[in-house]
Amino acid sequence: MKDLHNESENTSVWRNLIEELRPAVSIFILLTLVTGALYPAGITAIAQAVFPEQANGSLIERDGKVVGSSLIGQSFSDARYLWSRPSATAPQPYNALASSGSNLGPLNPALAETVAARIETQRKANPTQTGPVPQELVTASASGLDPHISPAAAHWQVPRIASARGLPAERVAAIIDAETERPTFGLFGQARVNVLRVNLALDDLK
Repeated sequence: MKDLHNESENTSVWRNLIEELRPAVSIFILLTLVTGALYPAGITAIAQAVFPEQANGSLIERDGKVVGSSLIGQSFSDARYLWSRPSATAPQPYNALASSGSNLGPLNPALAETVAARIETQRKANPTQTGPVPQELVTASASGLDPHISPAAAHWQVPRIASARGLPAERVAAIIDAETERPTFGLFGQARVNVLRVNLALDDLK
């Protein structure tokens, strides 16, 4: 009789435990479906319907081929092109999988050496410019992916680009002005120039 009583008690304990766990398991499964499947699928569908370009990475195509994204910068070193802001991502510049800055403090000798080397490079590439080199052309952004530079930094490079392409400086400056993005709604952010778009526009010149 004692064994039967113990077995009955054990069965009752397990039954109570299952009854207590059932709501928790049910909620877990429900939330997994909602947050892991239904919500992502719904947001993806809305994004594809309302903002398809942004949802697909804001890709830029030429002749049916993807040449980049308007949201991620690229490195340019040819004198005929507008140069981007330096990138500190590893193992290569503008690596979207390793977005970060250099994390070097303003008193770090390595940062001073890096900036000095970049200034020297800019001076050699732009010998007609005697004024200060724009700061953003010698310092990396916090993300390391910045696709834009300021209009001032873009126009600072006009003499080099015009000379390399055999174009009037006014023609190059006009392209930069045409590709300058204004503050959103005229209020948010600052005027900026997308480097890749300008360089594609330069290549489109006949």
